[in-house]
Amino acid sequence: MKKILITGALGQIGSELTMKLRNEYGHENVIATDIRQPESEVVTSGPFELLDVTDHEKMLAIAKKYNVDTIMHLAALLSATAEAKPLLAWNLNMGGLVNALEVARELNCKFFTPSSIGAFGPSTPKDNTPQDTIQRPTTMYGVNKVSGELLCDYYYQKFGVDTRGLRFPGLISYAAPPGGGTTDYAVDIYYKALEEGKYTSYINKGTYMDMMYMPDALNAIVDLMEADPSKLIHRNSFNVTAMSFEPEEIAAEIRKHIPQFEISYDVDPVRQGIADSWPNAIDPTCAKEEWGFKAKYDLASMTKDMLSKLKAK
Repeated sequence: MKKILITGALGQIGSELTMKLRNEYGHENVIATDIRQPESEVVTSGPFELLDVTDHEKMLAIAKKYNVDTIMHLAALLSATAEAKPLLAWNLNMGGLVNALEVARELNCKFFTPSSIGAFGPSTPKDNTPQDTIQRPTTMYGVNKVSGELLCDYYYQKFGVDTRGLRFPGLISYAAPPGGGTTDYAVDIYYKALEEGKYTSYINKGTYMDMMYMPDALNAIVDLMEADPSKLIHRNSFNVTAMSFEPEEIAAEIRKHIPQFEISYDVDPVRQGIADSWPNAIDPTCAKEEWGFKAKYDLASMTKDMLSKLKAK
């Protein structure tokens, strides 16, 4: 990767990935794009362009302008937002992905886009979910993610585009606020713990979901993109995870630092239904074997770091 174009650069992953890549590959070599242009470090620390990813010609023009060799396509509506606006989600998530893949094909770029545990459904094995298994999601977000995995496979097999992707679990970050995902309770709970000493969870107790701390997720993206392509068998849908927990467990970990912290429940049927359709814990063996994936943070070390960073922030 020498010249990298990022779509959705102001989102949950993009805001941190952009800065990581600029620090590693040079600020001038990472071109951030988004549909909005607020005052932020992403906008001011390197090249930035306004881009609606449903505009193929504009995306192609920006990629040509900067002579990019890698595209990281992150622009998308997340699970809960997509379920509230399914047609918008289809048009943005799939239309934007096709446009980004077409630009990668036309300019012979390496390509990354994230998939998700949302690509699984209620008929998928719940525990130790295999890399290759049944995928029949019951949400628009999940349908988008399965379609995206298949589409990236198609562009690799049909056109030779070097496509790569990760099935991310819930991502927890101190840098970006929650962004409309089902797993975002595991971000919001840390904010509320510091601000109010209590949290009302929209996900019910006993609901296990895979999670990962953002530094591990960013390292996984870079490691996958730098991996030897001849070693990659799965390419566009690697299971990756660092931990699996339910709300009571994260609350117990927070109490080690904030003893008076309290958790209560007001379950949101939409997001609970989404969570119930996903696995409890997935198997990342293929990612470990094919390109050496390894997560550094567990629940205890993540909680300590999250509270420390948010307190400073």
